[in-house]
Amino acid sequence: MTAPTATYERIVYKNPSEHHYMKVCLEFQEHGVGLNAAQFKQLLISALKDLFGEVDAALPLDILTYEEKTLSAILRICSSGLVRLWSSLTLLGSYKGKKCAFRVIQVSPFLLALSGNSRELVLD
Repeated sequence: MTAPTATYERIVYKNPSEHHYMKVCLEFQEHGVGLNAAQFKQLLISALKDLFGEVDAALPLDILTYEEKTLSAILRICSSGLVRLWSSLTLLGSYKGKKCAFRVIQVSPFLLALSGNSRELVLD
């Protein structure tokens, strides 16, 4: 009597998430540069517009949290616009003539995933 053969099916999970969340930080070469939330969002939109034009600057982009002291924010972007936003932030080099750079700290389709960072975990 022969053993029954096992059949396997390959299942590929494609993320059906409508949005992605990004934790970003803006760093300036010079200290003491401050932006409020409106200026920060305008910088994001102008970065998109500079690289991709007027149409992609109209992507649905929301700032969920923003800290003026650290110039860090949690952004929500539609999943189809994630790569465009990320690349425009990477290539942004200045704001009002002052050199700056965006640092993407975390990206996830789940907002809860941005609440903690395993790299900063301290065990007792």
